[in-house]
Amino acid sequence: MTPTDFSTASYQQQLAEKLTKIQQDFAEFSLPEISVFSSSEKHYRMRAEFRVWHQQERTEYVMFTQDEFKRPYPIHEFPVGSALMNQLMTRVLQEINSDDLLRRKLYQVDFLTTQSGEALVTLIYHKPLDEAWVTKAQSLKQLLGIDVIGRSRKQRLLVERDHVIERLSVAGREYAYQQVEASFTQPNAKICEAMLTWAVENSRGLSGDLLELYCGNGNFTLPLSQNFSKVLATEVSKTSVESAQYNIAANQIDNIQIARMSSEEFSQAMDGVREFNRLRHVNLANYNFSTIFVDPPRAGLDPHTTSITQRFDNILYISCNPETLRENLKTITQTHSIKAFAIFDQFPYTHHVECGVVLQKK
Repeated sequence: MTPTDFSTASYQQQLAEKLTKIQQDFAEFSLPEISVFSSSEKHYRMRAEFRVWHQQERTEYVMFTQDEFKRPYPIHEFPVGSALMNQLMTRVLQEINSDDLLRRKLYQVDFLTTQSGEALVTLIYHKPLDEAWVTKAQSLKQLLGIDVIGRSRKQRLLVERDHVIERLSVAGREYAYQQVEASFTQPNAKICEAMLTWAVENSRGLSGDLLELYCGNGNFTLPLSQNFSKVLATEVSKTSVESAQYNIAANQIDNIQIARMSSEEFSQAMDGVREFNRLRHVNLANYNFSTIFVDPPRAGLDPHTTSITQRFDNILYISCNPETLRENLKTITQTHSIKAFAIFDQFPYTHHVECGVVLQKK
């Protein structure tokens, strides 16, 4: 495994290469000037998962080489991880190595940290966990000031909470977000703030109501709600919907409704193809949708959902996969013009890049 160069020069070069590739890959669309949002060069990642490797009386965090041998590579420091994560990695490992009950048959350690100073550590085992383990985990919680979860086959033991509360600054306002263990959250908090601010600034003046698909825990939903009369957001994950409802209440926002359903199901509901009990609390006739916001998974928008977006005057599209975004835009730009385009460097030192697009009906 080759050590990564974390110098400023190296980072700026790889970011420039990402921009060039996006310009080349999207050349057919005659993009406006692309806004580029760079990441911090270190300590930007708020969550990470580490396998552990046991050798005699010592346990280490490891990652595995990508060659055919899949050899364990010890992780003694993790510069991309948050400063809090790095502090906890050392202290958690010390406690694991000093206590056989915490160490024995430990398989993986997951860290979820926040800018607000909260942290949750999940210890995953190849053994059943009992009350003796819970007692040890309670001591670990008190010692390190963190929340702890134990997992093994068909077990999930909470010492207290299964979540942290993150606080993000967006366009001059702070929002509180419940982030639940093992649920999706944006890994790069500063870039997340940049994406949210960009979305808010590019939706000002659109008025009307907003439909959001794939809303997750309400990450974009909450700040975008200030620009619209009403917001209807959909999400298929029950855990994410519960977090979204928690976050709406915690931030005292009163113009958002959540429907637990997939984008495909909601498309069928909009077209009157099917009726859903999960929509019985929503009267679609009461909405005057002007704008749709989508943040789909890597597979992008399916053809039917793509056609649904084309009915709206305005489209806000956040993409974690430029390849599927490009394919979707080939269809969407038949009816809409691209008004703004941005790239967000969510994952420095990798080939991944997040994109944001604003489109308006021709």
